[in-house]
Amino acid sequence: MLHPEEGKVKQYLSKYQNPEITRRDVINTLQHYNSLSPKLEPFVFNDGTKVDLFNLQGTIPVSYKGHIYNIPICIWLMDTHPNNAPMCYVKPTPDMHIKVSIFVDHNGKIYLPYLHDWVPNSSDLLGLIQVMIVTFGEQPPVYAKQRADNTPYPTAHSYMPMPGASSGPSSTQPYLPYPATSSYQPSTSTQYPYPPYHSPMYPNSWGYPYPPPVPTQGYPPQTSPPSNSAATSASSATGTITEEHIRASLLSAVEDKLRRRLREQFSQTQAELETLGRTQQELVQGKNKLDDILARLEKEQVELDKNITILKDKEQELEKAIERLSEQQPLDVDEAVTTTAPLYKQLLNAFAEEAATEDAIYYMGEALRRGVIDLDVFLKQVRSLSRKQFMLRALMHKCRQKAGLAG
Repeated sequence: MLHPEEGKVKQYLSKYQNPEITRRDVINTLQHYNSLSPKLEPFVFNDGTKVDLFNLQGTIPVSYKGHIYNIPICIWLMDTHPNNAPMCYVKPTPDMHIKVSIFVDHNGKIYLPYLHDWVPNSSDLLGLIQVMIVTFGEQPPVYAKQRADNTPYPTAHSYMPMPGASSGPSSTQPYLPYPATSSYQPSTSTQYPYPPYHSPMYPNSWGYPYPPPVPTQGYPPQTSPPSNSAATSASSATGTITEEHIRASLLSAVEDKLRRRLREQFSQTQAELETLGRTQQELVQGKNKLDDILARLEKEQVELDKNITILKDKEQELEKAIERLSEQQPLDVDEAVTTTAPLYKQLLNAFAEEAATEDAIYYMGEALRRGVIDLDVFLKQVRSLSRKQFMLRALMHKCRQKAGLAG
């Protein structure tokens, strides 16, 4: 049976890398949690990049102290799903506050080992939501805002204590929003390892930094003095609240607030120092590259200067040779080449005469082609020149043999 949202999901996932696998994962999740709805909305990354991503928005049922509450969440799927883990956020309504913990930061982003250890072939959205339900059942990610008139909620509701405060029906703390009417009970068979507290400055055993933990003291309400365990115990013993109790409670609240501010500033400063350290490392690498480039340029400059000097010397030699040639008398071409022996001279003269005969035969052919001479004259002259050429070549061959030259 097709899910009512299947057509919309298929359309939204048309541009994803694995649309069929992602569609099956989403439809399986929607069949188990019909309070979630699919959407396609723009997501802006930290570097300003804006991409249209598929997401599931709605509520998931969480069991807390025997009651079911609907927690609003939003699950963004990367376009490479399921190769990369989704990005999950808690989306509080206007009457909610985010409860910061090791699993949820002040922006509502959810940190879970299931997301960090995401395995494409075995991890899925249904398992992710089940892990959220178990985790939020231990540490709820939101709590309701204090009423303006500072009147406690009716005792008929299930109350969720403020961080560090006592719980129970008689407490005046806000309750977890949106009690669910369904009888859904989360699975208790899944054993989920909760990571221990680690400083936000160092990686934990899960391999990624958790957000700063929530202080053990309670957050001071805006409309009434904050509670203090010591003052409460003293007041319960005497039946009255003295100025010392109020003063101790205020000091504790201020101390907690300052501790949170200092922790935030310390984390921010550490992040800035890490960024500056990476920038310094990049600058050092860039400086090393520039030094290498400058060294190569200096070496090439030295080679160029050397080549320029050699060229200038050669230019001066050429100018001097030209001057010497211009001052000498004109050369006789016939006397330019001399031989060392009469045999070589006879060979040279025979070669020159044979070359001239070859040229004569060529020009006789050109004269016949142009009609300057008749065929009879051409044949007679060519026969005579060929006989002379044969004799000259025989003479050159004989001279070469006598002189011991090749061929």
